[in-house]
Amino acid sequence: MPSIFSRIVAGELPVYKVAEDEHHLAFLDITPLVEGHTLVIPKREVDYIFDLPPAELAALHLFAQRVAAGVRAAVPCKRVGVAVIGLEVPHAHIHLIPMNKVADMNFANPKIKVDERRMNELAAAIGAQVPTVVAGTPEMPTDPRDTKGGRETVEASEPDAFQAPIPDAASAADDATLGPLREMTKGLTYMSESEAPLTAVSFAAPAGGLTDAALAKLAGVPVGTPVERQELTYFLRNHTADNGVTGSAEMANRFKQLQMFLKQELSGTQVYRFGKGPQVPVLVLGEGEGGQLQGFKTVLTET
Repeated sequence: MPSIFSRIVAGELPVYKVAEDEHHLAFLDITPLVEGHTLVIPKREVDYIFDLPPAELAALHLFAQRVAAGVRAAVPCKRVGVAVIGLEVPHAHIHLIPMNKVADMNFANPKIKVDERRMNELAAAIGAQVPTVVAGTPEMPTDPRDTKGGRETVEASEPDAFQAPIPDAASAADDATLGPLREMTKGLTYMSESEAPLTAVSFAAPAGGLTDAALAKLAGVPVGTPVERQELTYFLRNHTADNGVTGSAEMANRFKQLQMFLKQELSGTQVYRFGKGPQVPVLVLGEGEGGQLQGFKTVLTET
């Protein structure tokens, strides 16, 4: 009989997913010791963790290292404790537990109750902080809390209604890491009278500030195009509703995760709309590390 974790991997049981790759899954423990208590499992069902082949065991711990960085960044704690018990579920798993004192790791402690809304918030917040593995960059950040350094992302090369400026060589090298923001916008579309993809972008902050003229240059529209500013929560309101504008709870949760990331990890995030229909270019930008502007672009159809 498949383990409960194998049923989760198969999609038969719901879960508060934090992170996933081809071979591993991380999700919140539904009977946690503390808020943010996360489980990391291999998707392949193996009862005893040390029965995993060396390469798979190493890969599991590397995945757990990334998830732990997300837990530590999203949940106030001094350390993220690690435990492997192996008696509760016959499927290898690692406990990642935010801790401020040794007693936080005591499995004899009463389990706490966390409501569904809070669990969704925690899963999204932790997931937004998990560093992305980048080909050719095997090392973790020097400080696991510092996950923003890999988040300077550039727009995809696919054509759309407007083209942002090509970054200079220095910023292109920095942005080649393609961090979590690129992952979070991947496959998302903004629904208006038509559909348009969300594409992650990163720009150096204009020397004179975000004037209408500077914004127009970033958006690749003529200087003098009217700029309308809008609050992010309002802009995404239809997409973050319970089932979203598409009727998909999964897509709604992805938009909620993106919104939380933009509001928590970037400062002063703002929506900028350029001109009037039928095609309205949109930039969503906030300030990240070193004054770098990050966010996404899309296009509205308004006839």
